[in-house]
Amino acid sequence: MMYECGRRAAMGFSARRAFRFLLLLLPLPGAAGAGPGPGPGPAALPLVVNTWAFRKATETAWYTLQSGGSELDAVERGCGQCEIDQCDGSVGFGGSPDERGETTLDAMIMDGKTMEVGAVADLRRIKNAIGVARKVIQHTKHTLLVGESASLFAESMGFLCEDLTTQNSLSIYLKWLNQSCQPNYWKNVIPDASKSCGPYKQANQLNNEEWINSQKRINIHNHDTIGMIVIGGSGNVAVGTSTNGAVHKIQGRVGDSPIAGAGAYADSTAGGAAATGNGDIMMRFLPSYQAVEYMRTGTDPTMACQKVISRIQKYVPHFFGAVICANRTGSYGAACNKVPGFTQFHFMVYSPLLNQPSEQVVDCI
Repeated sequence: MMYECGRRAAMGFSARRAFRFLLLLLPLPGAAGAGPGPGPGPAALPLVVNTWAFRKATETAWYTLQSGGSELDAVERGCGQCEIDQCDGSVGFGGSPDERGETTLDAMIMDGKTMEVGAVADLRRIKNAIGVARKVIQHTKHTLLVGESASLFAESMGFLCEDLTTQNSLSIYLKWLNQSCQPNYWKNVIPDASKSCGPYKQANQLNNEEWINSQKRINIHNHDTIGMIVIGGSGNVAVGTSTNGAVHKIQGRVGDSPIAGAGAYADSTAGGAAATGNGDIMMRFLPSYQAVEYMRTGTDPTMACQKVISRIQKYVPHFFGAVICANRTGSYGAACNKVPGFTQFHFMVYSPLLNQPSEQVVDCI
């Protein structure tokens, strides 16, 4: 009898072990790649993940890795491809003119192995912003260069000085002027910024309701950015961003893209993350840094992304934004904030499990 009980127990243990093994073979519900859902993408290295359906950027980064380039090389060339292609008009030259009609660029690149960062903001007359950001790492002891001085640095590094204005960006600017400069980013000024162009002076009274209403008039696609995460076969992480900023922004405005921890963040001991959306809001919460720190504690990438989105929601419920995350093993995920006109977020993935770049979709929360 004792032998029989022991034999049954052993059989029960073997059956349970076999059952658990079968469960491991089943696909995760809602895994990225299987359609919009909450699950993390399957882990495999190397890995390229980037915001939005910028397929050519993904391909460029992947083939850079496959040809022997480093993770930083892949990020630089991937984001640089978007600068050439003027992705969505929100990256590179000829897009997002500021309130004076000028296109300026922001970019950042970060090495998760050394924690080095190179960034430029309010860059003028130079098309390859991510390339200049890389030069900040390679040839200076600084992290961020801005404005006219950043442009002069770029010229000293051999970058060509070119006009970033195109017929398209000029047309966008002139149309905005003809619409009494609507929408814009001013508040509590005279004349009334919701009705006329400047120049403006400060008003005697502050009116927060005016600012809330003006935010509703700003198109969500005024804030697109390419953010990219690259993880090499050995687990080294690099990230980067490039953007021409918010359309009709006040001159000198810098958003989250060139700020380490806001626009993107990398740490090869944990993972990488990148953000896109309303940079003026998102940079206040350092979502990319926070997501990486969540992953460091074992949180899966999708949940890490969702947690940083939820944190911002508590303070700004109707912000436009999304985050992509990947841990050092190659598992990835994304999350976005649900607002009218933006209920799903598209992003690109390339890994050894895929024979081509894959456009992934996640439902916003």
